[in-house]
Amino acid sequence: MGGRHRQTGRVTFPYPGDGPGAEFDPVALPTRGTVWSYTIQRFRPKTPPYAGPEAFEPWALAYVELPGAVIVEARLVGVDLDAIRIGMAVELTRVALDPAAQDPFWLPAFCPEAAQ
Repeated sequence: MGGRHRQTGRVTFPYPGDGPGAEFDPVALPTRGTVWSYTIQRFRPKTPPYAGPEAFEPWALAYVELPGAVIVEARLVGVDLDAIRIGMAVELTRVALDPAAQDPFWLPAFCPEAAQ
């Protein structure tokens, strides 16, 4: 979910909430988009704030352009790191922060279209 500013119509992600003085309405975002830019995270981030597994494997982090809406930051999964390309068509999925966890924390992610 994203948020649409009531006065300007600008879409943001994530949805900033609807507490006192809220200026945004919730809006469903497209679930398909294209890779706008990306990088490969090749080292384990500092803890805190990182709360993932000790055993670290590199991952792709991308800006994904959701057509007519906004550009979001999310992990790219289900694709070889060398195969990622700007403009690649992707769709929404999810990834566990720690795949070995008993009750994992799920993150929004994107994968190549039809790779789910």
